[in-house]
Amino acid sequence: MLVADLLLTTAVYVLIPTMPKWLMETENFSTLETGLSMGAFGLGLYLLGAQCSWLVQRYRRNVVCMWAVIGLALDMVLLWYIDGLHSEFVEFWVILLQRLLLGATFGLAQMVLASTLIIDTCESHQRTEANHSAAWFARFALSVGPLAGLLVYGMLGFDKVLYGGIGCALLAVVLIKLVTFPFRAPEEGVHVASFDRFLLSHGEALFTNLLLVSITMGLVLSLPLEVLFYALMMGGFLLALLAQRFVFRNAELKAEVVSGLILMLAALLVLLVAPTSPVAPLLMGLSVGIIGSRFLLFFIKLSRHCQRGTSQSTFFLSWETGIALGVGLGYAAFYEQHDTLLYVCLALTVVALLMYHFFTHQWFLTHKNR
Repeated sequence: MLVADLLLTTAVYVLIPTMPKWLMETENFSTLETGLSMGAFGLGLYLLGAQCSWLVQRYRRNVVCMWAVIGLALDMVLLWYIDGLHSEFVEFWVILLQRLLLGATFGLAQMVLASTLIIDTCESHQRTEANHSAAWFARFALSVGPLAGLLVYGMLGFDKVLYGGIGCALLAVVLIKLVTFPFRAPEEGVHVASFDRFLLSHGEALFTNLLLVSITMGLVLSLPLEVLFYALMMGGFLLALLAQRFVFRNAELKAEVVSGLILMLAALLVLLVAPTSPVAPLLMGLSVGIIGSRFLLFFIKLSRHCQRGTSQSTFFLSWETGIALGVGLGYAAFYEQHDTLLYVCLALTVVALLMYHFFTHQWFLTHKNR
């Protein structure tokens, strides 16, 4: 299930650095059209979220997830077909619709996978560890996906990137199919649309604070980064795992997020003064890994009884919405204005740090339920 999560997320993340190149170089999109197309993915994430609970009650939960992933693969097949039409340029609204559908299928698949399937495969005392592991596998895709996408795009072209994404999605379906999920009788009185398995109605402070961080990360990903950046960022993720195990094991609760945001500020400053330095991606991966892990646990502790799945979906939406908005804004408003973009990132990180230190942390301590 964890490998399926990694493959599913990688299938989407291979497009982060490659699709904007394709849109601008092959399809003659403007930077504004490219940014809006990339940002539309974030809106698509919410299109099927309210129906998630009803779908997993009405149909078998693993079947819903598999069909959502198959829908994602078909969305990428549509992009492959468009890429094959070399004799004409695609209309902007077609790409916009494709990105919305991609976001909708990815959002539904991830919500069912993280909020239901992975939880259901574990004993109750192992579920927090399972959620933590699943989030880490998806986080590694943030470096694996763009790295693989850039390598394949540079050597073989955009169509082969799409082949890789489609292959990852279909392999994820096979892995989900291999796991047996016993039949569970549907609950009575389930509404077609609800916040169950979708959004925590009382998690707005955590959602907003994490959103500021993920928008910053998305803005950075809109920069023309090299393959080495993503490889080193993966090294930063590994350092974050070690830091959680040895550095923050007995640290004060506030220490992880504050330290992570300070490390993110340091990474952005290094990108400003020495863009090619290997220190920046290491610090970025380290900071994102530390911050993401702690916020995930905060969402879990904020949830009430039977809301664990909803907390996972809320964390996922905050993270992915910010990445999509950041990437879209980076192309639409700051294309080739690298210093300005980094100054905006610094400002957002400072706001996130101040918000967490003076408001969010105490708000969480007051409202947590676990």
